[in-house]
Amino acid sequence: MFWEAPLSVPLLRPFPGLRPTPAHSAQVAAPPYDVLSSAEARVMAADKPLSFLHVSKPEIDLPAGTDVYSPEVYAKAAENLRTMIHAGVLVRDARPCFYVYRLQMGLHVQTGIVGGGSVAAYDANRIRKHEFTRPDKEDDRVRQIDACNAQTGPVLLAHRSTAELDAILAQVTARPPVYGVTAADAITHTLWVMDDEAQIKTIIQSFEAMPALYIADGHHRSAAASRVAAARRRGADSDSAHESFLVVTFPITEMKIFDYNRVVTDLNGLDSAAFLKALEADFAVEPVAEPARPARPGEFGLYLKDQWYRLGLKNPPPADPVARLDVSLLSDRLLGPILGIRDLRKDKRIDFVGGKRGLGELERRVDSGEMAAAFALFPTGMEDLVAVAESNQVMPPKSTWFEPKLADGLVSYPLDWR
Repeated sequence: MFWEAPLSVPLLRPFPGLRPTPAHSAQVAAPPYDVLSSAEARVMAADKPLSFLHVSKPEIDLPAGTDVYSPEVYAKAAENLRTMIHAGVLVRDARPCFYVYRLQMGLHVQTGIVGGGSVAAYDANRIRKHEFTRPDKEDDRVRQIDACNAQTGPVLLAHRSTAELDAILAQVTARPPVYGVTAADAITHTLWVMDDEAQIKTIIQSFEAMPALYIADGHHRSAAASRVAAARRRGADSDSAHESFLVVTFPITEMKIFDYNRVVTDLNGLDSAAFLKALEADFAVEPVAEPARPARPGEFGLYLKDQWYRLGLKNPPPADPVARLDVSLLSDRLLGPILGIRDLRKDKRIDFVGGKRGLGELERRVDSGEMAAAFALFPTGMEDLVAVAESNQVMPPKSTWFEPKLADGLVSYPLDWR
């Protein structure tokens, strides 16, 4: 007999995914909903009627200026999803499956598993967090999930892989995929369906033996899934579809975090010379001729107009897993005490630049006169993320920038399959 759900929902379980047919996969696949503005999404999907942006950013099909949190937006998402299903663009698999998802960005390759992550495990912190969430963003995801009766945005997780898992992934990826899509940013998304009963049982058992999984990206989606499950739980058994949420989990060793750099509008009343002098209390300051990309933790790049500097910590970082992060050290020893920037979430004097844009973007922001200074950081490590999650703490805002990013639309999680 094919896999049957146990009495309690496992940490990771298969589900009958809602996904595009191979013929439509390239047209459907879209960037994550939260990396594009409405205006950018409108332009990107203008000549692409099957783009999943019509589900994930449905305001693009409503008059410009429509409130993105209005009921009409969520109703449009549901309408567009139904249209794609009725047209045969999206088809649900006949039985629960796992899916193997490979991302390739240049020479970087990471291969993970798409499944249903346990809401109970998330609530119990077995699927561990490292960020705070904002109620308004949670509310948005709750409304979108409820309207579509599906989770259409995957949560990015990380796990410690095992030889057993690696062997199964090698077996599955040795055969042709159901589709491979190369997006406009040159990232290739490849998907295999895992419907073998023995492999599914082994995957379930392997994840059940793990003490924890770690959220890399998708804290608001996870929190929203928990809220939806709690609201739907009354009168439903514990194995209902809403007791899991859409996740893609990759081995920790394969994931890539880029630097998340900072730019500031002013030097808090200091001129450049006084600012550089103030830095000497905590940093060794060295002017350099080339862009100062940090080579190790505890090293920072500083760009003032026409000049780069390398900053090195004079005193070692503390042992605490949050306080020792470079993003924390920059805030605690420079942004706060020298520049007076203490609330990264609310202070309008600071902005953030994902490392994929390169150090040239930092130079551009400063040389244009928009910003007074830019700071290049060494990327946060995956083991740093795990250490923070294990200590039940949270990272400062904008600590991690994951690339490559998952596509929306390749697999969605319907909430009416069981």
